[in-house]
Amino acid sequence: MLLYILGMIGIAAFAITGVISAGRRNMDLFSIVLLGMVASLGGGTIRDVVLRLDAVYWVNDTSYLWVAILSSVFAFFGVRVIENRQQVFHYADSFGLALFTVVATESVLNMGFSPIIAMTMGVTTGVAGGMMRDLLSHRPPLVLGREFYATPAFLGALLVVLLERNIPFHEYNAIYSALLIFILRLFAIHKGLYYPSWLLYKKRES
Repeated sequence: MLLYILGMIGIAAFAITGVISAGRRNMDLFSIVLLGMVASLGGGTIRDVVLRLDAVYWVNDTSYLWVAILSSVFAFFGVRVIENRQQVFHYADSFGLALFTVVATESVLNMGFSPIIAMTMGVTTGVAGGMMRDLLSHRPPLVLGREFYATPAFLGALLVVLLERNIPFHEYNAIYSALLIFILRLFAIHKGLYYPSWLLYKKRES
């Protein structure tokens, strides 16, 4: 039940980021709702297709689809009164990344897949929706930037696996892991948490 609720909250958070991205491109209501749905449902769709499940999760349970649609419509009218939309975008994106990664990792583990597959699907679910959102709204994908993005998702997925192995079925495992991802993203946003310079490729001088 907890994973179900966290998944719904993650969908709402990513739908908001999709609406804010679409608003920067002056799209109409239908296009904005569509982008919100792509952002919020895209990562999980890729996960279910890769794992060859019988049906994509939002086809089996249309509540996910309705949450994506209603969250996008609500955000379309709600973000107009928000002054610092960019900050809301980053917070919602970080929140959605944390929840999607953790919920996907734990769900795939519960399906009986190996930890490495669960972690891979967790990170993929977390970053794929945002990446599609950024590409469709002509933004530089956050996952391809210098600051920590995929790394917090990986560390959160790893923590899920470790917690489930050592204290299985503990009700707060998902919350602990989501907090780790969210806090690391906040540090990246506000404190400039980047990879060490020696890990980055540098342009050669001509």
